[in-house]
Amino acid sequence: MRNLIFSAALAAASLFGMTAAATADEAIEAGKQYVELSSAVPVAVPGKIEVVELFWYGCGHCNAFEPTLNAWVEKLPADVNFVHVPAMFGGPWDAHGQMFITLESMKAEQKVRKAIFDAIHKEHKKLATPEEMAEFLATQGVDKEAFLKAYSSFGVKGQVEKAKKLAMQYQITGVPVMVVNGKYRFDLGSSGGPDGALKVADSLIAKERASAAK
Repeated sequence: MRNLIFSAALAAASLFGMTAAATADEAIEAGKQYVELSSAVPVAVPGKIEVVELFWYGCGHCNAFEPTLNAWVEKLPADVNFVHVPAMFGGPWDAHGQMFITLESMKAEQKVRKAIFDAIHKEHKKLATPEEMAEFLATQGVDKEAFLKAYSSFGVKGQVEKAKKLAMQYQITGVPVMVVNGKYRFDLGSSGGPDGALKVADSLIAKERASAAK
Protein backbone atom coordinates (compact mmCIF):
# COMPACT_ATOMS: atom_id res chain seq x y z
CA MET A 1 0.00 0.00 0.00
CA ARG A 2 2.81 2.39 0.93
CA ASN A 3 4.56 1.75 -2.40
CA LEU A 4 1.33 2.40 -4.32
CA ILE A 5 0.75 5.71 -2.54
CA PHE A 6 4.38 6.71 -3.04
CA SER A 7 4.25 5.81 -6.74
CA ALA A 8 1.05 7.79 -7.19
CA ALA A 9 2.58 10.78 -5.42
CA LEU A 10 5.59 10.63 -7.73
CA ALA A 11 3.28 10.49 -10.72
CA ALA A 12 1.47 13.56 -9.45
CA ALA A 13 4.75 15.42 -9.02
CA SER A 14 5.91 14.47 -12.50
CA LEU A 15 3.05 16.33 -14.14
CA PHE A 16 4.74 19.65 -13.36
CA GLY A 17 8.27 18.40 -13.77
CA MET A 18 7.93 17.14 -17.32
CA THR A 19 9.22 19.20 -20.22
CA ALA A 20 6.33 21.25 -21.56
CA ALA A 21 5.07 19.72 -24.78
CA ALA A 22 2.84 22.58 -25.84
CA THR A 23 3.98 25.96 -27.09
CA ALA A 24 1.93 28.95 -28.13
CA ASP A 25 2.40 28.28 -31.84
CA GLU A 26 2.31 24.45 -31.79
CA ALA A 27 -0.75 22.73 -33.20
CA ILE A 28 -2.72 20.79 -30.61
CA GLU A 29 -2.69 17.15 -31.67
CA ALA A 30 -3.47 13.72 -30.27
CA GLY A 31 -0.30 12.01 -29.12
CA LYS A 32 1.35 15.34 -28.32
CA GLN A 33 -0.60 17.40 -25.83
CA TYR A 34 -3.35 14.86 -25.21
CA VAL A 35 -4.23 11.18 -25.54
CA GLU A 36 -7.39 9.93 -27.19
CA LEU A 37 -8.83 7.12 -25.08
CA SER A 38 -9.39 3.81 -26.85
CA SER A 39 -12.93 3.62 -25.46
CA ALA A 40 -15.02 6.70 -24.72
CA VAL A 41 -16.33 6.98 -21.15
CA PRO A 42 -20.02 8.00 -20.85
CA VAL A 43 -20.55 11.57 -19.64
CA ALA A 44 -22.65 12.55 -16.63
CA VAL A 45 -24.99 14.90 -18.51
CA PRO A 46 -25.83 13.76 -22.05
CA GLY A 47 -26.07 16.63 -24.50
CA LYS A 48 -23.37 18.69 -22.78
CA ILE A 49 -19.61 18.73 -23.35
CA GLU A 50 -18.06 17.35 -20.17
CA VAL A 51 -14.75 18.47 -18.71
CA VAL A 52 -13.44 16.42 -15.79
CA GLU A 53 -10.58 17.28 -13.47
CA LEU A 54 -9.24 14.33 -11.51
CA PHE A 55 -7.57 15.60 -8.34
CA TRP A 56 -6.49 14.89 -4.77
CA TYR A 57 -6.80 17.37 -1.92
CA GLY A 58 -3.31 16.33 -0.79
CA CYS A 59 -1.69 17.06 -4.17
CA GLY A 60 0.42 20.22 -4.16
CA HIS A 61 0.06 20.66 -7.91
CA CYS A 62 -3.73 20.36 -7.67
CA ASN A 63 -3.65 23.03 -4.99
CA ALA A 64 -1.52 25.33 -7.15
CA PHE A 65 -3.80 24.72 -10.16
CA GLU A 66 -6.99 25.67 -8.29
CA PRO A 67 -6.99 29.50 -8.79
CA THR A 68 -6.25 29.25 -12.52
CA LEU A 69 -8.76 26.45 -13.02
CA ASN A 70 -11.50 28.17 -11.01
CA ALA A 71 -11.20 31.39 -13.01
CA TRP A 72 -11.53 29.36 -16.22
CA VAL A 73 -14.52 27.34 -14.96
CA GLU A 74 -16.40 30.51 -14.06
CA LYS A 75 -16.32 31.58 -17.71
CA LEU A 76 -17.41 28.26 -19.26
CA PRO A 77 -20.42 28.49 -21.61
CA ALA A 78 -23.73 26.83 -20.82
CA ASP A 79 -23.07 23.82 -23.07
CA VAL A 80 -20.08 22.71 -20.97
CA ASN A 81 -20.46 20.66 -17.77
CA PHE A 82 -17.43 20.78 -15.47
CA VAL A 83 -16.94 17.96 -12.95
CA HIS A 84 -14.38 17.25 -10.22
CA VAL A 85 -13.58 13.55 -9.68
CA PRO A 86 -11.34 12.46 -6.79
CA ALA A 87 -8.48 10.15 -7.66
CA MET A 88 -8.14 7.28 -5.18
CA PHE A 89 -4.91 5.28 -5.09
CA GLY A 90 -5.36 4.01 -1.53
CA GLY A 91 -4.62 5.38 1.95
CA PRO A 92 -5.18 9.15 2.31
CA TRP A 93 -6.21 9.40 -1.35
CA ASP A 94 -9.24 7.22 -0.59
CA ALA A 95 -10.05 9.02 2.66
CA HIS A 96 -9.92 12.43 0.99
CA GLY A 97 -11.89 11.14 -1.99
CA GLN A 98 -14.62 9.92 0.32
CA MET A 99 -14.59 13.30 2.10
CA PHE A 100 -15.09 15.04 -1.25
CA ILE A 101 -17.98 12.77 -2.21
CA THR A 102 -19.56 13.18 1.24
CA LEU A 103 -19.41 16.96 0.98
CA GLU A 104 -20.80 16.82 -2.56
CA SER A 105 -23.75 14.80 -1.26
CA MET A 106 -24.31 17.52 1.36
CA LYS A 107 -24.00 20.27 -1.28
CA ALA A 108 -21.20 21.79 0.79
CA GLU A 109 -18.01 20.96 -1.12
CA GLN A 110 -17.65 24.21 -3.05
CA LYS A 111 -18.17 26.23 0.12
CA VAL A 112 -15.30 24.53 1.94
CA ARG A 113 -13.03 23.45 -0.94
CA LYS A 114 -10.46 26.24 -0.52
CA ALA A 115 -10.46 25.81 3.26
CA ILE A 116 -9.65 22.10 2.85
CA PHE A 117 -6.75 22.78 0.50
CA ASP A 118 -5.47 25.50 2.84
CA ALA A 119 -5.78 23.25 5.89
CA ILE A 120 -3.70 20.54 4.22
CA HIS A 121 -1.12 22.65 2.40
CA LYS A 122 -0.79 25.71 4.65
CA GLU A 123 -1.74 24.44 8.10
CA HIS A 124 -0.31 20.94 7.50
CA LYS A 125 -3.41 19.14 8.76
CA LYS A 126 -3.69 15.55 7.55
CA LEU A 127 -7.49 15.21 7.68
CA ALA A 128 -6.86 11.47 7.51
CA THR A 129 -9.81 10.16 9.52
CA PRO A 130 -13.55 10.90 9.39
CA GLU A 131 -13.38 12.27 12.95
CA GLU A 132 -10.51 14.62 12.10
CA MET A 133 -12.34 15.75 8.98
CA ALA A 134 -15.57 16.33 10.90
CA GLU A 135 -13.82 18.39 13.59
CA PHE A 136 -12.20 20.61 11.00
CA LEU A 137 -15.31 20.94 8.82
CA ALA A 138 -17.34 21.96 11.87
CA THR A 139 -15.16 25.10 12.02
CA GLN A 140 -16.29 25.81 8.45
CA GLY A 141 -20.01 25.51 9.17
CA VAL A 142 -20.52 21.84 8.27
CA ASP A 143 -22.59 19.90 10.79
CA LYS A 144 -20.30 17.34 12.41
CA GLU A 145 -22.85 14.59 13.02
CA ALA A 146 -24.46 15.01 9.60
CA PHE A 147 -21.04 14.71 7.96
CA LEU A 148 -20.12 11.53 9.86
CA LYS A 149 -23.48 9.95 9.08
CA ALA A 150 -23.18 10.78 5.37
CA TYR A 151 -19.52 9.67 5.24
CA SER A 152 -20.43 6.11 6.21
CA SER A 153 -23.67 5.97 4.22
CA PHE A 154 -24.45 3.41 1.54
CA GLY A 155 -24.99 6.15 -1.03
CA VAL A 156 -21.58 7.74 -0.50
CA LYS A 157 -19.82 4.36 -0.60
CA GLY A 158 -21.56 3.66 -3.90
CA GLN A 159 -20.28 6.96 -5.32
CA VAL A 160 -16.78 6.12 -4.10
CA GLU A 161 -16.82 2.91 -6.12
CA LYS A 162 -18.13 4.82 -9.13
CA ALA A 163 -15.28 7.35 -8.88
CA LYS A 164 -12.71 4.55 -8.64
CA LYS A 165 -14.18 2.94 -11.73
CA LEU A 166 -14.04 6.24 -13.64
CA ALA A 167 -10.36 6.71 -12.80
CA MET A 168 -9.65 3.21 -14.14
CA GLN A 169 -11.60 3.93 -17.32
CA TYR A 170 -9.67 7.18 -17.80
CA GLN A 171 -6.44 5.18 -17.26
CA ILE A 172 -4.85 7.78 -15.00
CA THR A 173 -1.59 7.33 -13.11
CA GLY A 174 -1.36 10.71 -11.37
CA VAL A 175 -3.05 14.05 -10.83
CA PRO A 176 -4.08 16.66 -11.79
CA VAL A 177 -5.46 15.21 -15.01
CA MET A 178 -8.23 16.55 -17.24
CA VAL A 179 -10.58 14.61 -19.53
CA VAL A 180 -12.80 16.21 -22.17
CA ASN A 181 -16.07 14.51 -23.09
CA GLY A 182 -14.87 11.12 -21.90
CA LYS A 183 -12.58 10.93 -24.94
CA TYR A 184 -9.43 13.01 -24.48
CA ARG A 185 -7.04 12.87 -21.51
CA PHE A 186 -4.18 15.25 -20.75
CA ASP A 187 -2.11 16.48 -17.83
CA LEU A 188 -0.23 19.66 -17.02
CA GLY A 189 3.09 18.22 -18.13
CA SER A 190 2.01 17.10 -21.59
CA SER A 191 0.01 20.26 -22.27
CA GLY A 192 2.57 22.83 -21.11
CA GLY A 193 1.49 23.76 -17.59
CA PRO A 194 -1.75 25.19 -16.14
CA ASP A 195 -2.38 27.73 -18.89
CA GLY A 196 -1.44 25.22 -21.55
CA ALA A 197 -3.84 22.64 -20.12
CA LEU A 198 -6.72 25.07 -20.34
CA LYS A 199 -5.80 25.96 -23.93
CA VAL A 200 -5.91 22.26 -24.77
CA ALA A 201 -9.26 21.99 -22.99
CA ASP A 202 -10.64 24.95 -24.96
CA SER A 203 -9.44 23.41 -28.22
CA LEU A 204 -11.02 20.03 -27.45
CA ILE A 205 -14.27 21.65 -26.33
CA ALA A 206 -14.40 23.47 -29.67
CA LYS A 207 -13.61 20.21 -31.47
CA GLU A 208 -16.50 18.41 -29.74
CA ARG A 209 -18.87 21.32 -30.31
CA ALA A 210 -18.04 21.35 -34.04
CA SER A 211 -18.48 17.58 -34.25
CA ALA A 212 -21.91 17.75 -32.62
CA ALA A 213 -23.02 20.46 -35.06
CA LYS A 214 -22.33 18.31 -38.13
